[in-house]
Amino acid sequence: MIPQRVPARVLLATFLLLAAVHLAVQLLGPGAWSRPTQVLLMPALFLTVLAAAERPRPRLVELVLTALVLSWLGDSLPALADGDAGFLLMVAGFLVAQVVYVFAFWPYRSASVLHRRRWLLVPYVGAVAALVWACVPYVGGLLVPVLVYGLVLGLMAVAATGVNAWTGVGGALFLVSDALIALRSFVPGFDVPQGGFWVMATYVAAQALIALGVLRRIRSSG
Repeated sequence: MIPQRVPARVLLATFLLLAAVHLAVQLLGPGAWSRPTQVLLMPALFLTVLAAAERPRPRLVELVLTALVLSWLGDSLPALADGDAGFLLMVAGFLVAQVVYVFAFWPYRSASVLHRRRWLLVPYVGAVAALVWACVPYVGGLLVPVLVYGLVLGLMAVAATGVNAWTGVGGALFLVSDALIALRSFVPGFDVPQGGFWVMATYVAAQALIALGVLRRIRSSG
């Protein structure tokens, strides 16, 4: 769903260009450009949604804008600390963002897999359970934050299916992205080729699909 307003289209193109640059950095380097390009992504997407949504902005849009700001904090805050402290800052930012997404999507739950085609809950529950099972032996003192984040992330992905197919796919990709982060962070020896690229590719696609899905929802509702 391409925004109708010209400023929103320009901002979306800017977001896509920034995303392409960041993913190229993930693949080719230099590594020093990774963080600077990453922290520009969510502001560009935020401005796209802001420009595309007419006033008064619906509750759904306001909450998604809030979640994008919190996601930006999750992207940015780890640069302020090293090691576990940086990781916890990232988790804190994204945990609150996921909670806001849940509140945003919850009014649409009657159309989600919680109420329709409930058999589709199986892969979501299975994915979260497998992720927790794989990580718990290695998380140490981070057990509670990891469990809470896993449950909230799974609930967000499930609730996202109620808005429309775009947000549903976005929520599922967010689950994949964060699962890759958790497995790479906690499970010894786990990684996939070009792991950083796949984490960011699924993350960028997730946020874009959620944002565009929400814009499509409010347009169809209007």
